[in-house]
Amino acid sequence: MHIYALTDKGRELAGRINRKLPEASIIRQGDTFKLAVQSSFLARQPLVLICATGIAVRVLKDVIQHKLEDPPVLVLDEHGRFVIPLLSGHEGGANELASKMAKCIGAQAVITTANQYLAPVYTIGFGSERDCPFTVLDELMQKALSQASLTISDIKAFASIDIKADEVAMLAAAEHYKLPFYTYDKLALRQVESALSQKSDYVYKTVGVYGVAESAALVAAESFTRQPSELKLNKIKNNKATCAIARSYPLKPVD
Repeated sequence: MHIYALTDKGRELAGRINRKLPEASIIRQGDTFKLAVQSSFLARQPLVLICATGIAVRVLKDVIQHKLEDPPVLVLDEHGRFVIPLLSGHEGGANELASKMAKCIGAQAVITTANQYLAPVYTIGFGSERDCPFTVLDELMQKALSQASLTISDIKAFASIDIKADEVAMLAAAEHYKLPFYTYDKLALRQVESALSQKSDYVYKTVGVYGVAESAALVAAESFTRQPSELKLNKIKNNKATCAIARSYPLKPVD
């Protein structure tokens, strides 16, 4: 998450946000404000713009693409009284990010989208080589959370394919973070094939599904809400593991 501020008072607020949300980085723009903000936007970085809403609109108007592709954009006044999700409110998670930030700095979230949902359920799906070390899996998961602008407290459960039910690193993650770890057979995971960001023929030949981490996250999220799920973060990987984050919006509060 990148924070941009135009005034001294705005930069003071940026510091407050950074102390409360360390994943939010204050950007000292070397280029003009407009070019720097557009660069972060095109890199799909969640943006926090401490400036007038009109300025934000004029800066972003040439790079806005589609609500399913644009990163979440928040606009704050320099006094930190209001947090406005300007772009990608529901689809990109700006609404929930605005609510989270408002709570952190004692501001009011101004949510203007027509249909409001209950808080989404987030789940993390894992795939890994056999005997992947916990530290390797955990490092990848922390990277995924950062990219999704989430923390471990936002996550409802971990998930994987049933042949990983005894995977030490995944069990260690569940124990360490006090979260349930669910596994699903290939028939269950195949039900969400259409929602995958990519399909691997190699993985299919090996375990019978086109992707373990994404499939498991999607199925787990749906299991909590009984509603369709979507990928919050497409699969990322290192040399030993894969990780993806899914979300689903419930029609009623989830216990």
